[in-house]
Amino acid sequence: MQETETCREYKSPADVNWDEIGFRAIPTDYMYVMKTSLYGKFSEGKLILYKNIELSPFSGVLNYGQGIFEGLKAYRKQDGRILLFRPEQNALRMQNGAQRLCMPSPTVDQFVSAVKQTVIANKRWVPPPGKGSLYLRPLIIGSGAVLGLAPAPEYTFLIYASPVGHYFKEGPINLFVENEFHRATPGGTGGVKTISNYAPVLKAQIRAKSKGFSDVLFLDSVNKRNLEEAGSCNVFIVKGNVISTPPTEGTILSGITRKSIIEIARDHRYQVEERVIPVDEMLEAEEVFCTGTAVVVAPVGSVTYQGKRVEFRTGARTVSQILYRILTSIQTGVVEDKKGWTVEIEETGYNIRSNL
Repeated sequence: MQETETCREYKSPADVNWDEIGFRAIPTDYMYVMKTSLYGKFSEGKLILYKNIELSPFSGVLNYGQGIFEGLKAYRKQDGRILLFRPEQNALRMQNGAQRLCMPSPTVDQFVSAVKQTVIANKRWVPPPGKGSLYLRPLIIGSGAVLGLAPAPEYTFLIYASPVGHYFKEGPINLFVENEFHRATPGGTGGVKTISNYAPVLKAQIRAKSKGFSDVLFLDSVNKRNLEEAGSCNVFIVKGNVISTPPTEGTILSGITRKSIIEIARDHRYQVEERVIPVDEMLEAEEVFCTGTAVVVAPVGSVTYQGKRVEFRTGARTVSQILYRILTSIQTGVVEDKKGWTVEIEETGYNIRSNL
C-alpha cells in the first residue's frame, strides 16, 4: 500500500558525533525521486523515505554507463538557518552533461526546488555551524531497459544526502603525478560529470594511496606533460601575485568551487590566469592548492613527480588559506553575500510518499 505523511518535524539533531563524521556514506531520512521518458520532460517529483532502488538488469546505466551526477552542500548558519551555495550552477552543469550523454535533464527551477526539498526533509542531519555540511548528491540515470546500444527509454532523477566533514584528513595534502594512466582524452567526456569518468581513476588512485599519497594529479593524454586535474578536484599554482590553473576545455571538469575561487581572487587583486601549465612549471611554484565541492580549498604540501618530491608553502598566511576563509565565510553566512551566491532555504511543508 502507499501511504502519504507530512514531513517529519525533527526538533533535535541526528544522533551523530559531528567531530568524527569525515567524508563517508551516512544515509539520512529522505531522498527525492522523479522520472521521465527519453523524449519527455521531468514531471513533479516526490520525497520518499530513503531506501535502495530497483533497476532492470537491462537498464542503460548498468549496461552502457548512461549516468551523471552532481555534488553540492547545505550549510547551517549560526542562527540555525540553512544556506545552499550556487545550486543553479550545479543545475546548469548537469544539463550540459545530460546533453552530452543524450539524456533529458530537469530545469534549473526543478533542480533547485528538489535540492531544497531534500534538505528540508533531512534538516536534522545538517551539522551544527563549523562541524561540516550536508552533502547533496543529485543523479540522472538511464533506468529504462535497453539491449542494443542506444539511449535508455526512461530516466530517473534522484537526490540523496549525507552529512560530511573534511574530505581529506586535516593538514596539507600530498599529490602523486601520474604519467602512465590518463583521466580524459580530447573529444571524450572529461569535461562533464559522468559516472564513467571516475572508475578509470581508481587504479591510479589506489596505487598512489598505498604509497602514502593523498590523491593523484593527472597530466594531459596528448603531450603527457601538462597539468589537468586531480582525481577529485581542480588544481591551482601560485607564484608571487599570479594564480594559474589549467583551462576547462573539454578534458577538465568545470568546478563550481574553482569558478568561485577565481572570481574571489580577482576581486582581491590577484592576477588569475587560465592557461596550459607544464608540470615542470608547477614544480617551481611557491604554492599549490586544489579546489572542489568535497575538498573546498585544500593546500598541497608536496608533489612527487618521477621520483622527485617538491614541497610547497603552507600555513595560515598562504594564498589558499586566505581564499578559503573568504569562500567559506560566504558559504556559511558569516559575512554578507554581496555576490548573490547563497540561497537561503525557507522551510515549508512537503508531502513525503513511501511504499510501505
